[in-house]
Amino acid sequence: MSTADDTRTTKASAKRGAGFSAEERAAMRERLKEERAGQKGVEAEREVLAKIAEMEAADRVLAQRLHEIIRAAAPALAPRTWYGMPAYAKDGKILCYFRDAKKFKTRYALFGFSDQAKLDDGEMWPTDFALTQITPEVERRIVELLGRALG
Repeated sequence: MSTADDTRTTKASAKRGAGFSAEERAAMRERLKEERAGQKGVEAEREVLAKIAEMEAADRVLAQRLHEIIRAAAPALAPRTWYGMPAYAKDGKILCYFRDAKKFKTRYALFGFSDQAKLDDGEMWPTDFALTQITPEVERRIVELLGRALG
């Protein structure tokens, strides 16, 4: 038998989830798991590589290459997952990340930077970059952005 309190609780729970897509709710659940796991070092990098391995072929190629570039150009960044995405942290704070296209059903993958990145340039500047392939020119741009982001 249901009570009025049960009904209110169910309605309140439904409202809390309203407005978020299934993909967003899944990303939030992944974030909670990441916080609880507290992964570091080799274990965190293994988790990043596992997330990359789960991606569809085109995004997997991009993510693998981006991982190699970041590890070579910015060895001070620690790989870890963030909302289920490969990410790279400086002093425990996310600096940049890769979001595959399938994650939120978008047209293209993103290489993005958090507010920790020192990319400031005037009144407005980009922090997310659409990524469809990594050419030598794109690789140079990524390395340059990493250098700026690290300050």
